[in-house]
Amino acid sequence: MTIRPILTTPNPILKQVSQPVDEVSDEIRALMDDMLETMYDAPGIGLAAIQIGVPKNVIVMDLAKEGAPPAPRYFVNPEILEVVEDTLPYEEGCLSVPDFFNEIERPARAKITYLDYNGARVTEWAEGLYAVCIQHEMDHLKGVLFIDYLSRLKRERAVKKVQKFLRQAG
Repeated sequence: MTIRPILTTPNPILKQVSQPVDEVSDEIRALMDDMLETMYDAPGIGLAAIQIGVPKNVIVMDLAKEGAPPAPRYFVNPEILEVVEDTLPYEEGCLSVPDFFNEIERPARAKITYLDYNGARVTEWAEGLYAVCIQHEMDHLKGVLFIDYLSRLKRERAVKKVQKFLRQAG
């Protein structure tokens, strides 16, 4: 497994629309393994392939609480089938927008379908943090960052904050 660099805003690659995966092959599983290692190293709870410069419909996630054993999840070609009208406000962050957080409202529950690590079809309801996270990561697959939901002024502030953060870190 390899830890890969995570792209940060305003990198134009993050705005690309990712492409469907034909099959869950060994190559895709190796990509998911690298993504998971990269996400854990960051550290984060979710990562889309485009965030490491790979425009494929692949997401990894682990929502295990701190101190609990890892509980990795893998999503290939995820789709939202249905959402509820109720929304859940959640203060979101993003590995591609480091050191910036803002409250975003998303549907509180979403029915999703995807292929797992072994290529099996899974259809299930996501709710709470799981619903927030999967919708956030699926936005990445469409070239959308959570800051795109903010006003232009807040978005510009976020980009400036990221650039300052990267200068200080680098």
